[in-house]
Amino acid sequence: MSTTPVQAARQELSAFKGQLIGPEDSGYDEARAVYNAMIDRRPALVARCTSAEDVALVIGFARDHTLPLAVRGGGHHGAGLSTCDDGVVLDLSPLKDIQVDPAARTVRVGGGCLLGEVDRATHEHGLATPSGIISTTGVGGITLGGGLGHLTRKFGLAIDNLLEAELVLANGEQVRANADENTDLYWAIRGGGGNFGVVTSFLFRLHEVSTVVAGPTFWPVESGAEVLAAYRSFIHQAPRELGGFFLFGSVPPGPPFPEEMHLKKVCGVLWCRVGDDTEAAAREMAPLLDVLPDPLLHGPAPMPHPAIQSAFDGVYPPGDQWYWRADFVDELPGEAVELHAKFGAEMPTWKSTMHLYPIDGAVHDVGPTDTAWGYRSSGWGAVYAGVDPDPANAEAVKRWSVEYSDALHPYSAGGAYVNMVMAEDQAAVRASYGGNYERLAGVKAKYDPGNLFRLNQNIEPATTD
Repeated sequence: MSTTPVQAARQELSAFKGQLIGPEDSGYDEARAVYNAMIDRRPALVARCTSAEDVALVIGFARDHTLPLAVRGGGHHGAGLSTCDDGVVLDLSPLKDIQVDPAARTVRVGGGCLLGEVDRATHEHGLATPSGIISTTGVGGITLGGGLGHLTRKFGLAIDNLLEAELVLANGEQVRANADENTDLYWAIRGGGGNFGVVTSFLFRLHEVSTVVAGPTFWPVESGAEVLAAYRSFIHQAPRELGGFFLFGSVPPGPPFPEEMHLKKVCGVLWCRVGDDTEAAAREMAPLLDVLPDPLLHGPAPMPHPAIQSAFDGVYPPGDQWYWRADFVDELPGEAVELHAKFGAEMPTWKSTMHLYPIDGAVHDVGPTDTAWGYRSSGWGAVYAGVDPDPANAEAVKRWSVEYSDALHPYSAGGAYVNMVMAEDQAAVRASYGGNYERLAGVKAKYDPGNLFRLNQNIEPATTD
């Protein structure tokens, strides 16, 4: 009888301090599950690592046994890139250490941390670092792909605040990447995804953010074209302190929303204004609100920063069916606005949504070749997400997302935010990095020439003739 990968790992990895889980173990189904229930894969081994040394052992095991290797931080990626069939899942979830240095305004974060864990730790000191909008997202995945969120206009992407990372490479070596050490690697991991190694620790810059004025303004979905047309000319003129992304969605069926609005399809803006000055927030929102009809609901209010960061958690728990597409967008001509309004009104389920994140302000302060994230001059990042808890609706939500994105793609900048690219597609990956792709392929050839880290939006190693 042949030895299974989990049996081989238990025999060979005597120094491994974490947990090795195989298909015969009672916790296997829980260990293999990812955020998107549309993904149902059966790895041969799930290795929960407790240290960089554990990570190196698992990398070596997968490499030596020529097994596919998936790396999991939070397991949030829609395409299920943090798992695989018949391979090894390197699970970083035990790496939860968080060290806040209020004097230096930095936070060191373990590779298995979730955004909410970091938000809560830094909030105790009146500080925050910018990142995504759902607190159950893994820090590692969202950071390495860029990191768009509520604080982006004021403080930039997550990668713009990444000062240092500690990684384990494909050969098992532990290295540090920052502005002085392994600078090519430091450049590449700021937007290049998990292509270059496993990040076991991040060091982020922190900013003074404690209370924010945040919440939604909703209009009827039938007003989508009118609201989006006004929003597109408003947001890039607004002060950087004011964040606000446009959305199509449905009102969640619960508090704090009035019962008569529950499940009503809407369009709107989800605001997040840095600071507790409600009068300043009102002044800054007024140029949009004053040119539009009275909204169904205008809910921005002072709240702790972690509150807006976790506002979507109850709506989007693990276990829903997800299918998403994405595009970078430079301009929104009238034809594109009308198409958005059409598809926004046709959302197939109440959890389905479209978000249009502004890319401007501090993001534009960084040059297009300063990091691997190449679409610095874009105006927005569009995300089309079909979502529902019922597997019977999986095809419907996928069809809506695909048709929506296909209709709008001709108006895109060509590439997409890799954190939101559903299927691995080399043409899409190349387009998403634009002029930075060849440089990334060179860094990949240096640090992972065998493409061990390929279960991602893959950058193939450059080859030499």
